[in-house]
Parts: sequence; C-alpha cells; structure tokens
Amino acid sequence: MQNYIEKSMTYPEYLKLIDDLLAEGKTTGENQSEAMFNYGKLNRQRMKRLEKTIELNESLKEKVRNINRKMIWLIMTEGWCGDAAQNIPIIEKIASETPNIETRYILRDENFELMDAYLTNSARSIPKLIALDAETLEEIGVWGPRPETAMDYFYEMKAQGLEKPQMMENLQRWYNQDKEQSLQAEFQTLLSKWNVSDGKSSAASD
Repeated sequence: MQNYIEKSMTYPEYLKLIDDLLAEGKTTGENQSEAMFNYGKLNRQRMKRLEKTIELNESLKEKVRNINRKMIWLIMTEGWCGDAAQNIPIIEKIASETPNIETRYILRDENFELMDAYLTNSARSIPKLIALDAETLEEIGVWGPRPETAMDYFYEMKAQGLEKPQMMENLQRWYNQDKEQSLQAEFQTLLSKWNVSDGKSSAASD
C-alpha cells in the first residue's frame, strides 16, 4: 500500500485537480466526452453544496473524537462519479473531527491493479475506502461504493431491468431524501470496529 499512499492526494489537492480540469473543459479519467464532463461539473456542484450543508450527528461526532487508533483512509474515486460526489464530502467531514484519521485520494482509472483487488460484485465501483492502520498499513476495513440501503436499492432496480440513466436519477433522489443519515449510521458502526488496536477494544468501541 505504501506506493499508493505515496502517490495519493490530500482532499484539497483532489479538489484542485477536479477544478483545474473542469476549467479546461475536462474531467478525470480517459473518457473526455461531453457527457462525462457534464457529470464532472454537476458532481462538483453537488460536493460544494454538501460541504456547506452537512451536519454530522452528535453521536457520530463523539464516536470520531474518541478514536485513538491512527488511521489512513485511502479512497479510490473519480471526479465524474455521482456516488463519490454524494459520499466523499461526508466522509471528509467525519475524518476532520479527529487528528487520528488522515484521508488520501487516488484515481481509480490510474490504479486498476489496486481497484481490481476491491471489486464490488465484479464491478470497479467507486468510491471505495480502504481503512489502514497508519503505523503498519495493515488493512482494517473497507467501505463503498455507497451505503448498504442504497446498494440494495441499486440491485433492486437492476433486477427490474431499468436503464442506467434512470437508475442514477433514482439514486440521486434517494440521496436527497436520505440526507446522509444512512452513511453516518454506517460509519458510526464501522468506527467501533476499526478503533481496535493490539486486540483490545477501546471504551469508544463498546
């Protein structure tokens, strides 16, 4: 994992990359079609909106502040990805509550070797978060590409034979209605599992 971390970006660096590309009429990845650029532009606007409106639940804030295990959250993403735009600002907000969690970002399409080790039902679905122990770089856990309730909804739509554009539109509506509550609940549970070091659970992970 060390080589991926060394070439990864901080959140501000990731945002600057997206903004610089959008200014040139581009997005991340090899597909530079007008549709992909428009997805990138729309999702950047979603991220900005979420960054301004996100309110973490007090119980989640307390959980994060009690984290005593230093972690690196390595996140595979792309600027055009709708699920990344919806989830990453919340993940970043969670991590910002403690100095013990460092987030790092890498692009999926430049790191297929890593991505292919973390497939979701054989698909290169993003965002994908790999939680690592900051000292040993041992894998602690994985999250992604979307909250479990949204995943269930996605597979339900897929089974119904809906076209992908319709599925993405329906998922967007789901995110708007959920207001980040499912993601926050999941991370409250995950943090309890991940905040365990040397085989001992801290008081925060009861």
